[in-house]
Amino acid sequence: MTVETVLQRYLLKTGAYPIKMSDFSYISNAHPNYIANQYESFREDPAAVDPEWRKFFEGFDFAVKHALSEDAVPESFQKEFKVINLINGYRTRGHLFTKTNPVRERRKYTPPLAVETFGLSPADLDTVFQAGTEIGIGPATLKDIITHLQDTYCQSVGVEYMFIRQPEKIKWLQEKMESSRNRKAFTPEEKKHMLHKLNQAVVFESFLHNKFVGQKRFSLEGAEALIPALDAVIEKGSELGIDEFVFGMAHRGRLNILANIFNKTYEDIFSEFEGKDYEDALFEGDVKYHLGFSCDVSTNENKSVHLSMTANPSHLEAVDPVVEGISRAKIEN
Repeated sequence: MTVETVLQRYLLKTGAYPIKMSDFSYISNAHPNYIANQYESFREDPAAVDPEWRKFFEGFDFAVKHALSEDAVPESFQKEFKVINLINGYRTRGHLFTKTNPVRERRKYTPPLAVETFGLSPADLDTVFQAGTEIGIGPATLKDIITHLQDTYCQSVGVEYMFIRQPEKIKWLQEKMESSRNRKAFTPEEKKHMLHKLNQAVVFESFLHNKFVGQKRFSLEGAEALIPALDAVIEKGSELGIDEFVFGMAHRGRLNILANIFNKTYEDIFSEFEGKDYEDALFEGDVKYHLGFSCDVSTNENKSVHLSMTANPSHLEAVDPVVEGISRAKIEN
């Protein structure tokens, strides 16, 4: 039996629930062998260890004597911990069970997020657990807790974030997602605007496919949602005070973004499919999906934002350090 288990059982028995092991960081930060050696020294001669350890081992012995029996901890308290484990299971692995592929059923992952995985049973679904406060819904039945977790972590948006090393960031993400079930309530006007941007992306690719048959264009087809997503980032960024965005990207989707985010005219884009002539014979035109561009656009709040697309004559992510350098220079200028 570990020290942590003893503490949990003792605090449960005395009503000090839930336990926060962060309050006992000096225990978790110590090596188990060191604690064991200290405890042996304490048993031989309590005065041989520091006063802090002496008090701790006195409490440990008290817990061993009064709280080690399984019967000493009510089953309802034990199940509370199991529900906490279930909640953490969804937070850690919920993204593996999302509904992100409308074409076919996604791969099966084990163990599943079924209640049996966490030592619970269907008979517990109608039981009210205090652990519901962990996800912001207060005391709730296990059924409602699971529904809330599935809505938050297992729908069309998956989030993998428990690997983050900063606890404050994890807590911020949990509060933002779990309080809204990871869904933003959009107004009818906002929905119509997103549909408009999505239609722009679809129609643009459809036109190029029919007009310039067989030409390379690195279509955005299948990922058209990128256009309303980038539009939303720019709109929100301008609200927060951002007045310039620097873009860097590979070839796929570049023409669509230039047309529907940068507002580069269709005439200019289509003319590039015919090739570009230069008066100076020393220079030759570049392929259309390598070219950069810059412009000023107006947001829905009538704020002017400058956008610049860095040229990318190479492949993959070679443009990334260039974008970082440009952004750093603009920030420090």
